[in-house]
Amino acid sequence: MPDELMIKTEDRMKKAIAVLKEEYQAIRAGRANPQLLNRVMVDYYGTPTPLPQMANISAPDPKTLMITLWDISMLKTVEKAIMASELGIHPSNDGKVIRLQVPDLTEERRRDLGKTVKQKAEEAKVAIRNIRRDAVEKIKKMKKDGELTEDDQKREEEAVQKLTDKYVKEVDVVAAAKEKEIMQV
Repeated sequence: MPDELMIKTEDRMKKAIAVLKEEYQAIRAGRANPQLLNRVMVDYYGTPTPLPQMANISAPDPKTLMITLWDISMLKTVEKAIMASELGIHPSNDGKVIRLQVPDLTEERRRDLGKTVKQKAEEAKVAIRNIRRDAVEKIKKMKKDGELTEDDQKREEEAVQKLTDKYVKEVDVVAAAKEKEIMQV
């Protein structure tokens, strides 16, 4: 049973790291990345739909994103959704495709994004600590129910702590990489 608990705990911690990486993809670092648009929701005939499900998104050069819609009639709606998003990029279209020019980041904007990166990292660490707390509570319950000895309980709690430390360090590594990417001029 404790092995199963450790596997589930580690899986949950891996998911916390995956969520953090996904959130970091939405933070623009001064160059065009089609994943910037993953969270843009478009009102597609009354249904909120992620933009990547409605169009082909490419980056023909480091500063430009090109959106080729499958349904051209949605051109204006997609432009409105992009302007309503928090990307800070203004779309332009030629009647067939939408182009987004990704502007260079100002020093102030880089610092703001750095703060956002740190905030998201802290949220991920809190999530990992909550997962640790849940696992430790289950271990204590197993000890109380007589499934574990006191030595086994200590050993399992130490293993959970080592796992927590490993994933907290991974959050720091991922956050440092994103911060470095943002601060590059």
